[in-house]
Amino acid sequence: MELSILDYSIIIVFFSIVLIIGVVVSKKSGESSSEFFLSGRTMPWWLLGLSMVATTFSTDTPNLVTDIVRTNGVSGNWVWWAFLITGLLTVFIYAKLWRKSNVKTDLEFYELRYGGAPARFLRKFRAVYLGVFFNIITMAGVTLAAIKIGGIMLGLEPWQTVVCGGLVTVVFSALGGFKGVVYTDFLLFFVAMSGAIAAAYFLVNIPEVGGINALLQNENVTDKLSMLPDFENKKTLITLFVIPLAVQWWSSWYPGSEPGGGGYVAQRMLAAKDENHAIGATFFFNIMHYALRPWPWILVALASLVVFPDLASIQEAFPDIVDDKLGHDLAYSAMLTKLPSGLLGLVLASLVAAYMSTISSQLNWGSSYIVYDFYKQQINPNASEKKLVAVGRISTILLMILSAVLALMLKNALQLFDVLLTFGAGTGLIFILRWFWWRINAWSEISAMFASGIISVLFKLTPLGGFFFDSKTGVFPDWMEYPSVVLITSLIWIITTFATQPESQEVLQRFYKKIQPGGFGWKKVVIAAKAENIEIVTNQDKWSVPAGLKAMVLGCVLIYSSLFATGYWIYGETNLAIALTLSALISGFVLYRVWNKIRDKVM
Repeated sequence: MELSILDYSIIIVFFSIVLIIGVVVSKKSGESSSEFFLSGRTMPWWLLGLSMVATTFSTDTPNLVTDIVRTNGVSGNWVWWAFLITGLLTVFIYAKLWRKSNVKTDLEFYELRYGGAPARFLRKFRAVYLGVFFNIITMAGVTLAAIKIGGIMLGLEPWQTVVCGGLVTVVFSALGGFKGVVYTDFLLFFVAMSGAIAAAYFLVNIPEVGGINALLQNENVTDKLSMLPDFENKKTLITLFVIPLAVQWWSSWYPGSEPGGGGYVAQRMLAAKDENHAIGATFFFNIMHYALRPWPWILVALASLVVFPDLASIQEAFPDIVDDKLGHDLAYSAMLTKLPSGLLGLVLASLVAAYMSTISSQLNWGSSYIVYDFYKQQINPNASEKKLVAVGRISTILLMILSAVLALMLKNALQLFDVLLTFGAGTGLIFILRWFWWRINAWSEISAMFASGIISVLFKLTPLGGFFFDSKTGVFPDWMEYPSVVLITSLIWIITTFATQPESQEVLQRFYKKIQPGGFGWKKVVIAAKAENIEIVTNQDKWSVPAGLKAMVLGCVLIYSSLFATGYWIYGETNLAIALTLSALISGFVLYRVWNKIRDKVM
């Protein structure tokens, strides 16, 4: 496919602006580690919210959605739509707690909540486990998507895409730090959204598809349109709907959707001006992430079923694509080759924007773990601020190189999603309970982390998985694999919790006094402190969690109603669309009133 001068101009201008921003803020970002990783904790909610949206607007996300829709239909997206519940728990309950903690990374939290050698081990191990291992896998998935886009649209070899995209991104990330990431995310968001919407509109109306009405009536598409799974198909219903809504959202650690907050979402909450800005940023992110963004990707995925109904048709159209990179996720890039000059340049710039935003955020976040939670804690406790920034920049470069190497070995986005999801299965409940139950200790998290990883490896990479969970020969149906990992991991960490000593009263009282979590789960600690004439309750307001849960439910109704109303307006099902729009408006009004009460307590 040939790019015009206009296409190249759009892409070059975009790259130039991003690099200029990185250079301009580099001096300020290099002043201290706090500036490099948290921008001095002065960020407003709207800028952080846009940054979260831009970060999750990755090149692998439209590929993943396309893979899901082509494989399981629109309803297959419940595997990630269910994470809205997790996101809104973070908004209305955990955002203010994170901001109160005033830690530099979410891993520093471990030495606030726990004590002694187990807490120190957990912090440094998770720094490597998440900041390096998980982070590299996540970035490899994003880079894999870029490789496929480069191969389909530009005819680039995988290594050429990795070098070109990675070089610009790592230079920008190493120079600008967190401030550069957030500032450019503001630009990247609008470029990425414009490109996605414009591409969807044009591709639905190309002659091969014939417009929205012809698309919805096409025989390749009609059985993919439902936003709810087939309730008569037990396996599909359980796998795509019941497990995500009943188990997955609270049980699994997944980048960007961690129960109780965490990762780069926590990094942005910690960078907020105050607790109120942290809440506003995360709520804005969840609205944009779930209610606004999915439909442009879904429409392109549905249109791809008309133009490229199967893998053979994709391979026939693009014979140079190697077999180990051939998958349904390629259909998104294949459809983009049909865009006209100018729009093609905008969409390519939007994909570059998505790639840079996600990778730069992951690099800065992962590097913050390496610097604060490993290097400073384990290697050089007396390191100067300049030294910490230098280590941050070096680790940024190394993370990029390692993720690029792994990306060259991977095949498709859905494969990676499943691996990451299973690896974190069973750990999520701890991240929720540790704020509100005194009995959770460092060994709870250590045992869950190792149990989940080991069990996942046994089920995914050894014959044991096939023996127990093969749909034809296994003892149990294959949809039982994920719940089984959750159940076994949960039993292990619960037994470990009660078999080991709780955290000391000193540690528990220190945590309570700083965070003021409240609730029945801390009653024993509060009573013990009073018996010692130690006052740890400084907030006499009514416990805010019940109001937060009410707001979470209302938020789910608002956002799911908005998501499905948009779909039904597109489908032309007016009555359902009107009903769901009214549901969104009413729940939004009630939520606004509840929000004001929560905000007054936070302020």
